[in-house]
Amino acid sequence: MGRYPVRWHIVLLAVWTAVWFVVAERHAAVSWHYLTDGQQLLFGQRSGGGLALYANHPELQIGPVSFAVAGLFAPFPADVGEKLADAFMSGLGLYMLVLIGRAAADHNRGTGLNHKRLQQRVLIGGAAFIPMWVEVSVRFAHLDDVLALFFTTLAVRALVRGNATAVGVFLALAVDSKPWAVGFLPLLLALPRPHRLRSAAWAIALVAVAWLPFYLTHLDTLHAARFTIPNQPASSLRWFGVNDPVTPWWDRPTQMALGMVLGALAVRRNRWPAVVFLAADARILLDPSVYTYYNASVLLGTLLWDSIGQRRLVPWVSWIALISLYGSALLIPSDDAQGFIRLAFGIGSAAYVLFWPQRAPRGGRGRRPGRERVGETLISN
Repeated sequence: MGRYPVRWHIVLLAVWTAVWFVVAERHAAVSWHYLTDGQQLLFGQRSGGGLALYANHPELQIGPVSFAVAGLFAPFPADVGEKLADAFMSGLGLYMLVLIGRAAADHNRGTGLNHKRLQQRVLIGGAAFIPMWVEVSVRFAHLDDVLALFFTTLAVRALVRGNATAVGVFLALAVDSKPWAVGFLPLLLALPRPHRLRSAAWAIALVAVAWLPFYLTHLDTLHAARFTIPNQPASSLRWFGVNDPVTPWWDRPTQMALGMVLGALAVRRNRWPAVVFLAADARILLDPSVYTYYNASVLLGTLLWDSIGQRRLVPWVSWIALISLYGSALLIPSDDAQGFIRLAFGIGSAAYVLFWPQRAPRGGRGRRPGRERVGETLISN
């Protein structure tokens, strides 16, 4: 490999990804048609689209950035484009593991971090993450969720490197890919105070550029926010006494608000690597649906927490998440039991990351996000 050493943990994770890809490809792309339909509508290849897209098709709860990326696969024959999209999304998951490892190394620089142990931690945590990533990227082919999580990972990497503008841009692209990504916006609060406003301005501006044209030209677009889905028997909402047959009117706003409040609390308690985890917890706790691809956001959150927020070798939070959420869906037939497990995991994991005492690493608690060591001088970007 010349100057570049082989990162064996990435090689092993690539093989693991390929194995799950082959398994999932037999029943792949369950929801890809939503992306192709929306892409054709947005770019005028079918009537009733354009800026009237969301007014006429509120069932397409997908951001315009996702439709634009889906358009990259449109020139290919349908089957070929679908397979290429599956491979592309799978590859993004593997690249995200590389980004998370580098972010963890940079964040803990100067704290006596053992890089070999970090690689082992990413390997073990990544082994739990990959099955759920393939679930969202290959089996369901939810490009919107994939892009929201990918851009959020890029935002975390930019946060650790101290690039405030990039943090705002990437978080905006996440929201422009899938609206529920607003729960990740508390990452802005983890920036050094002088840079938060600039980053937030970029985020607000790019979200406005992507979404306002639809709302300003077609006021009926507002109704898209009221689109409902069935309240499934295994949903945790049932344990809160919510037995409505479809999404309650208050559910989506509460879901997003809870994620942002928990994320802001995590930043205040100097636990910003838990922001994605907590937003994902809020999603599974209050969502009326229980699709297994939802777990990909949880596993990304646990991986960020286990890699950046923790120093132990075994990322056991990631494996508990995989076994609790995916294992229960596969092995436990009772809807009530599945809902209770989701409820217990969501509340228990949120309480753990927010309030369990944390041991400071050697050399302090690690660098604050937004600061980078160059030579012997510590500077803010």
